[in-house]
Amino acid sequence: MFSFLLCIFALIAGYAIYGAFVDKVFAPDPKRITPAVSKADGVDYVPLPTWKVFMIQFLNIAGTGPIFGAIMGAKFGPASYLWIVLGCIFAGAVHDYFVGMLSVRHDGAGLPELVGSYLGAGTKKVMLVFSIVLLLLVGTVFVYSPALILGDMAGDGTRGAIMLWVGIIFLYYIIATLLPIDKIIGKIYPLFAFALLFMAAALMVCLFVKWPHLPEIWDGLQNRGPSIGLNGQPIFPCLFITIACGAISGFHATQSPLMARCLKNEKLGRPVFYGSMITEGLVALIWAAVSSYFFFDGGAAEVGSDLTAAAPTVVTKVSQSWLGLLGGILAVLGVVAAPITSGDTAFRSARLIIADFIKMDQKPVHNRLIVGIPLFLAASALLWFNVANADGFNIIWRYFGWANQTLAVFALWTATVYLVKHKGGAWYLMTMLPAAFMTAVTVTFICIDKIGFRLPASWNAWIGFSTFLLSLVLFFTWHRKVCK
Repeated sequence: MFSFLLCIFALIAGYAIYGAFVDKVFAPDPKRITPAVSKADGVDYVPLPTWKVFMIQFLNIAGTGPIFGAIMGAKFGPASYLWIVLGCIFAGAVHDYFVGMLSVRHDGAGLPELVGSYLGAGTKKVMLVFSIVLLLLVGTVFVYSPALILGDMAGDGTRGAIMLWVGIIFLYYIIATLLPIDKIIGKIYPLFAFALLFMAAALMVCLFVKWPHLPEIWDGLQNRGPSIGLNGQPIFPCLFITIACGAISGFHATQSPLMARCLKNEKLGRPVFYGSMITEGLVALIWAAVSSYFFFDGGAAEVGSDLTAAAPTVVTKVSQSWLGLLGGILAVLGVVAAPITSGDTAFRSARLIIADFIKMDQKPVHNRLIVGIPLFLAASALLWFNVANADGFNIIWRYFGWANQTLAVFALWTATVYLVKHKGGAWYLMTMLPAAFMTAVTVTFICIDKIGFRLPASWNAWIGFSTFLLSLVLFFTWHRKVCK
């Protein structure tokens, strides 16, 4: 528990110290008119109160990542704590902040437009396709996982009941994606965000009361997964793919521009973008600690489960056992709301990215339908694959995890080029080092994982180090040419 407490304090200190430093380097201008005001259209560009923007941003980026990812990542042991804390402060929050603020500076531009501005038109086209594919994967993943939890809550986890919930959630996605952002998202998402925060706070109180004997960081950072059935997954790179949204996530780069279109003042960027990521890191850290108790200190038996339980089952069992009926329902609803709300904003982001690319005004409803209908048809095909194949969900999840972190790589390199061209000095190091590291993670994962080239897992260190070194060589070669 002492490692857990130290990590909580580290995240808070990271926001206060490193977050202020990042904000100072970017230098937001409070007098600059934001796109929420200059391009207000009543649909996507809508000035919202700061607290609403924060709560919506937090809920949008949360998804199942800081919960399911932390539960699965906790099997690796206390190394998961370090990744959540260091990844969140020095990579994830920096990633979200720069994407959000660059979007504000570029009239609310989406990620492909930002990438094109700094990495070139060719990369922009690649990123356009890559972003849409990722967002479709997100929408698919975030339909099925809450449907599983809702089926368990209703006491009917049969395939038919789960598919009924899938249909209901998908119908909601269609409605929420096409309506103006302040009609549903702006009204009810802050309430769902409160439920998610309540769940995290309540579980943290339970941890303090129970004070379990959790593995500590100083006990060793070795992979503890084999003792509970996690085999064949080395900490590098698998931990850094498994825990994504709680540390760094490329999906956030598609979400920050949504709130960049609702931000009334550039000075609000730090609490909204950097602060939301730190808050998500706190949620992930709490679930990592809860899961450590579940897997390593008898927690599974206490709540009437076993060590083979899937992440949705862990959520349901722990919440209902620890928080009672009412608290458990509120907690589980928070966990359900997170992926559902991230799913619909994923489709919304996809619609806006395509609309920006083809220069189609999204104020008229029929234009939203023209872009939205093909997206929902494509998502339906992915859902059919997910249902028709016994291992469909796991396959989609693994591709989602890799694509998610690869998108973060492009976003970090975009921010790095911005810092080189507009800030000078060595400020680019704050995004260049995380970019090189995540490049190594994603390349190594696709090389050794079963969804990729299936090279021997023992090659992971050499592949990772070589990729990291090559990234630095290519960057400094480019940097020397640009800065002559």
